[in-house]
Amino acid sequence: MEFDKVVEKRRSIRSFKKKAANWRVAIEAIDSIRNNPFAGNKNNLHFIIVEDSKKIDNISKCCEQDWILDSNLLVLVCSDESLIEEMYGERGRIYSRQQAGAAIMTLLLKLTDAGAAACWVGAYNDKEIRDILKIPEKINIEAVIPIGYASGKNEKPRKNEPKMYWESWGERKRPTIFTEPGIHDNI
Repeated sequence: MEFDKVVEKRRSIRSFKKKAANWRVAIEAIDSIRNNPFAGNKNNLHFIIVEDSKKIDNISKCCEQDWILDSNLLVLVCSDESLIEEMYGERGRIYSRQQAGAAIMTLLLKLTDAGAAACWVGAYNDKEIRDILKIPEKINIEAVIPIGYASGKNEKPRKNEPKMYWESWGERKRPTIFTEPGIHDNI
């Protein structure tokens, strides 16, 4: 699929068909992340693939999202910010989160390209998920990604418009060398 089409097609899907998602789709999506940029060329990300229905049930409760039960496959994106902090100090925490966000978006786009559907879930009870999946305390849980195939029930049109400025905060007009009114476009 062409990149622009993948970006346009990607949605947060919360209603899945009964058709089970294949774990290979998750592996391929995770594998695509190896080409992402990483601060200091240090990949601090970890991924947990969950297929066990009991664990999925428990994780859906930790997220307070019943629709997650419609998915037979979850990917949890985790990070170890200590690896980046060693190199960049306190600022490494920010870089770690940025890397995780970029990886999550790459994962979602790759899943879309493969014909799968997913949703980025960022609200959950960290402690309970840690207990379920035996995640060490020093590891951050960045996202829970339920994967499946869209049932078509919850596709909403996008209304998000970018908040874009030129040269400084709040400046909506592109600077121009022309002094005539109306020559430069208002974005």
